[in-house]
Amino acid sequence: MSMSAQEEQANIGKVLSFLRQWDRGGRRVRSCMLNTFLTKNTGKTCYELELEFAQVASLFLARLTTWMRLTYMFGTCLGLQLKALGIFLSISSHDQYLMEFLEDGGVLTLLDILSHAQSKEEDKAEALHLLLTVSNAGCKYREIICESCGVKVIAECLAKSNAEETQESKLKTINHSIVEPLLNMLTSLQLDVQDEAINLMLDLRSYDVRPVLLSGLVALLRPTNEAIQEHRNTEVLSEAEMIKMTGSLPVFEQQAAAAKAIRMLAEEDHELSQELLSLGVIQNLLYAMGNREHIEAQIQASLALAHFVRSLPAIEEHMQRLLGSTLFAAFMHKPETLYMNMDEIQAEILLSNKVNITEALDGEKNSEG
Repeated sequence: MSMSAQEEQANIGKVLSFLRQWDRGGRRVRSCMLNTFLTKNTGKTCYELELEFAQVASLFLARLTTWMRLTYMFGTCLGLQLKALGIFLSISSHDQYLMEFLEDGGVLTLLDILSHAQSKEEDKAEALHLLLTVSNAGCKYREIICESCGVKVIAECLAKSNAEETQESKLKTINHSIVEPLLNMLTSLQLDVQDEAINLMLDLRSYDVRPVLLSGLVALLRPTNEAIQEHRNTEVLSEAEMIKMTGSLPVFEQQAAAAKAIRMLAEEDHELSQELLSLGVIQNLLYAMGNREHIEAQIQASLALAHFVRSLPAIEEHMQRLLGSTLFAAFMHKPETLYMNMDEIQAEILLSNKVNITEALDGEKNSEG
């Protein structure tokens, strides 16, 4: 229902009075105003919120964001500030508020809250929830978080959080908000970015995010037929054009980078190595080794597989039976050159392999026991 001119004028006067009261008010007054705001506006649409604020809700959002940025280190009404911001950011049908929040440095402030030693656990959980809201808004918003070193800050926050004090159910959700950015970092072709991601992975020892990331890496070794066909259709594009079109590296470059990341993780941490084995990494590395369309994927998969064979002798028998004694000997001597000694039939055997090393792993554990 549209307002009459007189009603609109009265509403504008009410909003201006509200903003003046905010500007002149201290902590107690603003706290009371935020409580009222939360009660009246939780769950409203963008249209309803703009109607309530005479089409200038952005003026209050700017004030709220600025106040939080100036006072978060003191914890002044931080919980209320974050909840009020959540009303603006959770309006999924309109990204106006989200863009204004980002332009005012909102993401950096949320990350600062996570890094601040004096921040309460419940405030960190609320800040994480808002970062998840930003992340879920789309790829460009996740990129802003990444460019702000957000993945590192979030991972360190999760690693340091006291699980008994932090809202565990919320953290489980938040854990998954860093999966895609961190997976992109793990499969980056830039060595420094990939190294940073490896270190972050090693810090995330006790969180649900790690198995999800490892599963994601293993899956990248064996792209779907649809992804392979799309790759073949776009081979004429440059890497930069491909990233712009699909939001990620070409599928075979991802395969190679994933194999390299898996080797680096397995070399650094025996526990991670065991987790990867339980996820079927051997079968998928063999598949990548058989990919004659991409030499780098074959090389990285061979190097990764060689690490697992040398660290777990029980796998050796499977590899020798699959590759044959001659090819296996060449593989063990210099794994990075295996692709040179492989013919089309041998590559097809690797692509169609059904290797399952569960029994070998169980036998290894029993012998250790």
